[in-house]
Amino acid sequence: MNIFCAGINHKIASLSMREQAAIHDREMATVLEQMRKIDGVSGAVMLSTCNRVELYASTLCPLQTLQGFQKILHERSGEMLPLYHHTTPTAVRHLFRVASGLDSMVIGETEILGQVKKAYMLAAECGTTTSPLHRLFQHAFRVAKSVRTETQITRGAVSVGSVAVELAEKIFGKLDQCRVMILGAGEISERTARSLQSRGVRSVIVSNRTYERAAALAAEIGGMALHFDHWEKTFLDVDIIISSTGAPHAILTVEKLKPLLKQRQQRPLFVIDLAVPRDAEPAINKLPGVFLYDIDSLQQIAAQSLDIRRQEVVRCESMIEEHAGTFLKWLQSRKKH
Repeated sequence: MNIFCAGINHKIASLSMREQAAIHDREMATVLEQMRKIDGVSGAVMLSTCNRVELYASTLCPLQTLQGFQKILHERSGEMLPLYHHTTPTAVRHLFRVASGLDSMVIGETEILGQVKKAYMLAAECGTTTSPLHRLFQHAFRVAKSVRTETQITRGAVSVGSVAVELAEKIFGKLDQCRVMILGAGEISERTARSLQSRGVRSVIVSNRTYERAAALAAEIGGMALHFDHWEKTFLDVDIIISSTGAPHAILTVEKLKPLLKQRQQRPLFVIDLAVPRDAEPAINKLPGVFLYDIDSLQQIAAQSLDIRRQEVVRCESMIEEHAGTFLKWLQSRKKH
């Protein structure tokens, strides 16, 4: 019996390719059953995220399993996708690296562990797991926990959005009572707003020069749309401003904010300026209660955290190798009986 892995990820496939191959939860039972019908396959688990679509299988015929998986993805996407594939023991190490966040776009990110757990649970509910796969995934969860608790691989924020969240929490403490205003409705503003929402922010106002785009983004994130000419009217109630308008000149200026700040009664204002050219005058950072961060300062903080994580990779790889050895010994002992 072989442990087999095959798939595509952000390293070898474009976003459009990954979108075509993505398997939604509602389709998972059907796809897993298709995999089970391939000669030699006794069990299958499918992991599908924004950055990867991967199959983990217990099989007697790795080549037939690969060909069957390629056929399924071809039927879904309409094209032959470039797949990487591994068999025991490399497949084991690959899953351990994935679950631990070492194979992620952002090294050490923790969301992937929950996604791997969900993938395993869906397969278990569909009845497509086997004893080797059960043991493999349970071991992967333990490896990921050890890596997270015994190293600094998850230390610090490594994206603009996560850096912004950490800084906001330092200023406000809990964010569940904070109100966010988004000026400009671009992708980076949306991602940062979602990061803040994930940490408790419930109230979001979206203001954009094109009102329809503001309304569309507000609907996506459960916020309220506001015409761009009216954003100053809600300024008194806002705690965090995320600005990325594409305007040719600053819109958050000392001249504009100073009289408005007097009415805020010294409540702090966190300004995240993600625009190039900048939406906020650097001088507003000197106004009482205003905390301004532009995209360069946020990326610099993220880069420092990423350097720390990269230094920890060697330690993590050593731990994964040790755990892989333990699992492989168990797998080998099964073959003797």
